[in-house]
Amino acid sequence: MQLPLHTVCRRSFVTVLKCRNSGNANASLFSHSAGLATQTCKALRYWKHGDPSRVLQLEDVDLPPIGAKDVLIQMLAAPINPSDINMIQGTYAILPDLPAVGGNEGVAKVVEVGSLVKSLKTGDWVIPKDAGVGTWRTEAVLAEDDVISLPNDIPLLAAATLGVNPCTALRMLSDFEDLKPGDSVIQNAANSGVGQAVIQIAASRGINTINVVRDRPEFTQLSDRLKAMGATHVITEDALRRPEIKDLFKICTKPKLALNGVGGKSATELLRHLQFGGSMVTYGGMARQPVTVPVSALIFKDVKVRGFWVTQWKKDHANDGRAFRTMLDELCYLIQQGKLTAPACTEVGLQDYSRALDTAMQPFTSAKQVLIM
Repeated sequence: MQLPLHTVCRRSFVTVLKCRNSGNANASLFSHSAGLATQTCKALRYWKHGDPSRVLQLEDVDLPPIGAKDVLIQMLAAPINPSDINMIQGTYAILPDLPAVGGNEGVAKVVEVGSLVKSLKTGDWVIPKDAGVGTWRTEAVLAEDDVISLPNDIPLLAAATLGVNPCTALRMLSDFEDLKPGDSVIQNAANSGVGQAVIQIAASRGINTINVVRDRPEFTQLSDRLKAMGATHVITEDALRRPEIKDLFKICTKPKLALNGVGGKSATELLRHLQFGGSMVTYGGMARQPVTVPVSALIFKDVKVRGFWVTQWKKDHANDGRAFRTMLDELCYLIQQGKLTAPACTEVGLQDYSRALDTAMQPFTSAKQVLIM
């Protein structure tokens, strides 16, 4: 009896199994526990760092057998994030051993569990706990401890995009300033995945958001879409620099918290509008320019300049088994209540990955590219 084609490669920073090219994509298939033949998966793999359009290849990759504490998962959907691109380019803070499978985020379904697996069962939805697993593939074998379960009654795209951007948004809104209903937050890159999550989580807490985006021909449509999510105000970066911006703070309190995903002049403008003693938290640098902090902001406004990286947060809380679980439960509850939705997404088949990559690397891209397996 032949079973459906499964892909299994384990690649994590805890356990790395070297996968090799399979010369026969039509090899006979089997139950893993039977151990009678070799199965393969389809995976977007790169053997060297560089331009993703040049170094990524869709390959057949052999799978290892399932260990007693492993799970076989079928990837369902995996987004393309800027950090995924940077990792392939070799410019990210952490890099997997090569060859590596692209993608750090996504949702999968458990299709088989090892004999000693206790926390997961067949049919569960799971996401990776950490970066570096390699999610741009059809299946994988991972250690039980490398994944964490999600309820499978939430929308697929919400689950696929949950592990990075919404977690980043929630932590930044929770960990740096004591925000209460009626308080304000200002952010650039407001149409990014993090930005959209910030808008919705803040709205669920009664917190106002001042959302800064780059000027563009379709600004009105973008503004309307962000306001429909719960954005209080949407303005362009040019508007933020004008004297008229003072009128905004007559109807909206000055922000306690600024969230910077851009850097450069955009970050400096956010700092100018913080309350005394407020915080600016930088989580990205899309402009690839340094953050310049005016001396006056430090001396006369006593602002705090901080950074945040969700991967580091996960490492810092790795020994606290409930921290990540509690955060995911809170986010999933918001999703189930209709208060948190996935960012605008474009679904692309895995075989069309080149088109998805090209789109993801273009400026003014408002829709996240999601590979559907």
